Formats: sequence, structure tokens, C-alpha cells
Amino acid sequence: MNPFTSFQSLVSVTALCAVIITTAQVFAQDLEPKSYANVPIGVNSLVAGYGYSQGGVASDPALPLQNAHVRTNGTFLAYARTLDICGTSGKFDVVLPYAWVSGSADFQGEPRERSVSGCGDPRLRFAVNFWGAPALQPQQFAEYRQDLIIGGSLQVTAPLGRYDADKLLNIGTNRWAVRPQLGMSKALGPFMLELATGITFFSDNNDFLGGKTLAQNPVYSMQGHLIYGFRPGAWVAISGNYYTGGRTTIDGVKGDNLQQNSRVSVTASLPVDRRNSVRFYASTGIVTRSGSDFNNIGVAWQYRWGEGL
Repeated sequence: MNPFTSFQSLVSVTALCAVIITTAQVFAQDLEPKSYANVPIGVNSLVAGYGYSQGGVASDPALPLQNAHVRTNGTFLAYARTLDICGTSGKFDVVLPYAWVSGSADFQGEPRERSVSGCGDPRLRFAVNFWGAPALQPQQFAEYRQDLIIGGSLQVTAPLGRYDADKLLNIGTNRWAVRPQLGMSKALGPFMLELATGITFFSDNNDFLGGKTLAQNPVYSMQGHLIYGFRPGAWVAISGNYYTGGRTTIDGVKGDNLQQNSRVSVTASLPVDRRNSVRFYASTGIVTRSGSDFNNIGVAWQYRWGEGL
């Protein structure tokens, strides 16, 4: 059997590679292999993960900071369910993050330090495959063979995390973010090539540093993944992305923080049994104009259940 069409290798939660350090960081920088793959319908997934990050601005890249060094221990709990959407496969997932963050930076020439912990901004995402991924029950899925899949998703991040208006370093962002995305994946023997592009839009933060208004332009992102399957349920991926835009203004004054950044990551997924799997990942920045000059590593455990498993 093609390792990419096995049931165990395809059921995944999009947040596994996006450890929630702070939700601001994840908007454009997440690298999520196997986001556009067919999955059996009616399957539930519960995922718990941990990640560690340190380096340059590992919080909100919109912040006008210099000489930043931030350390983050982040955890998350995620739930996902696969769906039959007019005869094609789709899924819904929600991610609830919690983080412990400490760091130092210079702001307007003054050194600042802070340690804080709390809930991050929750993230909801709805995805559907438009082409090449029919809705199949788990019992039917063994006969499926992937060729080309084209799909899309809409991700919404809500401003519900911990936010202190008089502090620079926060867990939450105090603003909404919405990211539509289009993607495709193509099976090439034991390999899979996946590409995706998206735009993230932000609402204003009207309580930035004690009442200022922080506005941010959209961030445009592209990402690609080359995935190799060793056996059913076991695979490794090399990923890269590029994102640009996101220049901010504070009370109408434009910042010199246009983002033109890229990152690379390695992800490995291993099955434990039919219902459980574990995933490891690491990423680093390779080109950084503003923010994202940090390294992170993480691990996530996934448990699946549903009729027919």
C-alpha cells in the first residue's frame, strides 16, 4: 500500500507543526506538512503538544523592539473532526494554547524585561478539499490512491488570550486575525509535494501600550513541503516558507518593520498503534528582515477515535 494513502498517515491536525508560542507568531510562520491530503470522514482527533523556542522576537513580530531575546515554553490542546462536505472531504479544528514566556528587549532606547504565563489566543480552522479527495468512510479508505488534491481553508484567531495593555511582551494579541489559504498536494511515488499560499488580515489593537492604536498590513505567505513515506503512518518532511508584508503603524506613524522572512523545518511522524501517533519537529529562520529570528523544537501526541476505527 502507498504509505501516503494509509489511514494512519493521513489523519492529522493542522496545528501539529505550529506549536503555539504566541498566536501572533503563527499567522504566517507556521509550517504544516500534510494539510492538503484526503482523510476518512467521521474521525475525531485529540492532540496535545509541547514546544520550546528562543531567539529574536518570538512573540509578536509587529512590535517595534530591538535586541530582543525571548524564551518560550508553549503547550497546546487541539481537537479536530473530519467531515463530508458535499461529497468531498474536509475538516474542522480548534487549538487552545498556553505559554510561559520570558525575555528582554530594547524599546525606544530603553531596556525592558518581563516574564509572563497564560492562555494564548484560540485558533479555529475550517478546511475543504475541492478536487481529488472524495469523502470516504474508514472502511472504504484502503482502496483510495492519491493523485492531485486541491483544497482551501479559512483560519480565524480570536483575541481571547492573556493581554496586558501596558506591557510589550504578551501571550495574547488583543486583535482578530483571519487567514484564507489555498493549497495543493501531488503524490509522486513514495514522495508527496505540497504547496500552499495564504493572506493574513488583522484587526486593529486599540489598547496597545496604554491606549495607542496598533494597525498592521496583511501578511502574504507561501510554503512548500517535500514529504517521504517510509511505511504506513511513518513519514518525514522538509519544509520551507516565505512571507512578506505586515508593516505596522502606531497612532498613524508607520514602522520600519516590513517582514520579508523565511524559515525551514523538519518534521517526523511515527505511528504508535492504530489510534495513536507521535510527531517531532524543529524549525529555524534562514532569512529575517523583521522578527522571526528564532529556533524552536517540539513534540505532539495524537489520539484518534470514531466509527469504523
